[in-house]
Amino acid sequence: MVEVVFLGTAGGRYVVSTQLRASAGTVIKLEEGWILLDPGPGTLVHLAKKKFYLRKFATIIVSHAHLDHSADLNIIVDGLTEGGFKKRGSLFITEHAFNEPVLLPYLRPFLKEVVFLKPHMLYQCNGFNFKTTSLLKHRVENYGIIFEFPENKTIGFLTDTAYFEGLEKEFEGIDILVINTVLYKKKPGVLHLCFEDAKRIISTLRPKETILTHFGMTMLRANPFKLAKELSQELGLVVKACYDGMKLNL
Repeated sequence: MVEVVFLGTAGGRYVVSTQLRASAGTVIKLEEGWILLDPGPGTLVHLAKKKFYLRKFATIIVSHAHLDHSADLNIIVDGLTEGGFKKRGSLFITEHAFNEPVLLPYLRPFLKEVVFLKPHMLYQCNGFNFKTTSLLKHRVENYGIIFEFPENKTIGFLTDTAYFEGLEKEFEGIDILVINTVLYKKKPGVLHLCFEDAKRIISTLRPKETILTHFGMTMLRANPFKLAKELSQELGLVVKACYDGMKLNL
């Protein structure tokens, strides 16, 4: 069984900086080795609280350089590798994030490998496959991530982006779709999805299950649980609003 644990659901600077929702990353637990996706601020603390030991993580994926997706990367790499005494972990990261550098240079040799994310690539690592989407419409290099698990189960993470024509095609045939829904209403110049964008994507793709997450303040004020319930009823689909610590079994 594959278990997904959403450590945090915060999106947008105000929600992250005030920790109205946790800004920790997402854990995917596999028998072959655990995956950590986008370790934002507080990830290390929430991993420790749940007794998710760093040595269990075989793979870390950073979709892009922004702090709410990468702030705890350095301390996690240091802990995972025991300060470099144990060469562990595969890091998949954008070239832009690597060159920022999101990962400090002295930590890089501690890892078993560092692989750059590129558009529409299939990666094989520790008994599972994942692929990237095309370049998303964000302020930095960023990709959506689609995991392929046994029995052809697929879960896609639609990370930070503004809506653009053709976005839905990147996730066609997906079983479970996780959508970063920062805004309630579209805001000019802000390259994030709003609730209406999410609705359009869900109604087009009609996945078996959709998880809305990465909420900014306007989404929290609008009550994401209420919005998800209403959208489920309207579309006749399973749509859920994520909460900190939520678990999903595939």
